[in-house]
Amino acid sequence: MLTGFKLPFVCGMLLCGLFFHLASERVVGVQKSSKKPNFIIILADDIGWGDLDVNLPEPRANNTPNLDLMAQQGLRFSDFHSPASTCSPSRASILTGRYGLRNGVTHNFAVSSVGGLPLSEVTLPQLLRRAGYYTAMIGKWHLGHNGPYGPTKRGFDYYLGVPYSNDMGCTDIPGYDLPQCPACGSSGPQIFRLRRNEDKHASCYSKVGLPLIENSSIAEQPLDLWTLTQHYQSAALRIMHEARERGQPYFIYIALAHMHVPLAPAPPPATGATHSPSDNQVYAASLREMDRLVGWIRSASRRDDTLIWFTGDNGPWEQKCQYAGSTGPFKGKWQTKRGGGSAKTTTWEGGHRVPTVAYWPGVIPANSTSSALLSGMDIFPTLLSLAGVTPPSDRRYDGIDVTNVLLHGGQTGHEVLFHPNSGAGGRFGDLQAVRTGKYKAFYMTGAAEACGGKSGAQELHDPPLIFDLEHDKTEETPLNVWTPEYQETAERVALWTEQLLWDIATDQSASAADYTTDSSAVPCCNPTQPLCRCLSLA
Repeated sequence: MLTGFKLPFVCGMLLCGLFFHLASERVVGVQKSSKKPNFIIILADDIGWGDLDVNLPEPRANNTPNLDLMAQQGLRFSDFHSPASTCSPSRASILTGRYGLRNGVTHNFAVSSVGGLPLSEVTLPQLLRRAGYYTAMIGKWHLGHNGPYGPTKRGFDYYLGVPYSNDMGCTDIPGYDLPQCPACGSSGPQIFRLRRNEDKHASCYSKVGLPLIENSSIAEQPLDLWTLTQHYQSAALRIMHEARERGQPYFIYIALAHMHVPLAPAPPPATGATHSPSDNQVYAASLREMDRLVGWIRSASRRDDTLIWFTGDNGPWEQKCQYAGSTGPFKGKWQTKRGGGSAKTTTWEGGHRVPTVAYWPGVIPANSTSSALLSGMDIFPTLLSLAGVTPPSDRRYDGIDVTNVLLHGGQTGHEVLFHPNSGAGGRFGDLQAVRTGKYKAFYMTGAAEACGGKSGAQELHDPPLIFDLEHDKTEETPLNVWTPEYQETAERVALWTEQLLWDIATDQSASAADYTTDSSAVPCCNPTQPLCRCLSLA
């Protein structure tokens, strides 16, 4: 008789890591010089593992030549995972090194969210700034924009970007999306809400202008999506130049709008234009634009001692059809055969296995690949280690220091990694899947809405489904429950889960996010104007 499988449900499916386990996994860092290295973290949005050309066999589409070059001159990760399968939880875990039920962020914040990442949480930029770094963020924040929750209140010296996803507000020239959202209206009362009409635009934000924020002020509303990449490029290059002139190390966190819809690859569409991409070329054009931006950043940083770490916040948004990316071989076939998608918001591999590259000329060995089981949470302890910074000892962490993987070809990652529910059925933060070695166990399965509108039902599994990812990347056929291989793996997973739940139950540092909403929390540069309009940037 198999035992231990009901424990996750009885204990509330809390999600955390094992503090005592991390201590044994820490790796001694490289020799530190007196001058601290610079760090650039580039986080792509809704990107698929198969979107990076270097992850795929020949022939390739040549959409990501700069990222491919960085992989050839640096390190490519083949088994790297976002901490969750949606935006806010992933970002919170990257910046804190903690699972969602430690840092309190288990699902996305809204346009009218009052709170954000709990103020009790200590962030990566806060710690690096105390160590003398200039800290800047460019791009999508999505961890709270009201009052004390914005980026400049959470450790960043400078911020330029959008407070949440780029589809959470209207624009005058909408990008490519499904449904195709209308442009902002020009008259009528300001209404802070989603459009809920029973029509093809039911999911469009039609009465709130998308804001571009600089530091704590709105610079442009509604934002012109077609100029956003240029704004981000200019800001990144300026920040690097100014820090270099001061002789100050920098940490820049660049959270791109790519590849989240609406897609707006340059140039903007125009009547009769012959240079705009066709409908089925839009995603590839957006990938190429993202790759060019990464290339500019790489070129500008080459004068400095800089680690660039590129990764993603979750997998593709399958519901968006031709405007969604590729999961590569990670199809989640067990789920797709039963209906629905198996990428963003799900715990199938396509939902959280993301393309990841680390580039540091002269430091990271060129043309190397790591198959270590790693997570976006590992960025937090690794950068602190490289900067010679000790994290606060009053809290437990789930990320591990992977300096040895980055610099010395180490292949040791997490012995176990937990995947939380981020939206595909059940409660947010519930433990859905557990990874150990080449095996992955599902206590719960559920599907996102796929292209065409179908979605699969949530199912609980006791005993769990277990897949051998080494031989079944598509997650199509679970192991037979009566085999010795299954029995051994199931017992190991149950033990890890029991330890996990006990660890979180005794963690006095766990936080809880405020998810209440209020219209007064909506970013608005001019409440007297329809859409909160303000002048565009010069």
